Amino acid sequence: MHKAAKVYAKTALATGNPRELEAQLLLRAAAKLQAVKDGDVTADDGIESAIRYNRRLWLVFADAIGRPENPLPREIKQNVANLAVFVLKHSMSIETSTEPATERLGVLININRKLAAGLRAKAA
Repeated sequence: MHKAAKVYAKTALATGNPRELEAQLLLRAAAKLQAVKDGDVTADDGIESAIRYNRRLWLVFADAIGRPENPLPREIKQNVANLAVFVLKHSMSIETSTEPATERLGVLININRKLAAGLRAKAA
């Protein structure tokens, strides 16, 4: 199991509320990306770190959603899988582009924030 997945699983057990944990992780990733977009992080390694953190998070989501024991309805699984594919492709596009990353991060930030808000709304 990937190191990030192990940390996720361990923390999920400790918190007892997987939706809240997922929301927190999405918001943390969004904050890292927002710092890049706002110019607070300008070093190449900081930019790459923020994008890769988000990408790893979405890889964990994609892995979890694809497991047969996942109890979510098929439609939700498909929607999350589609988002994961988009996020992964967009992230790779940003990393390999010669254009400034800051111009293309907004969509990733919005996806993370909207999904986090949805997770929190359903938990309430």
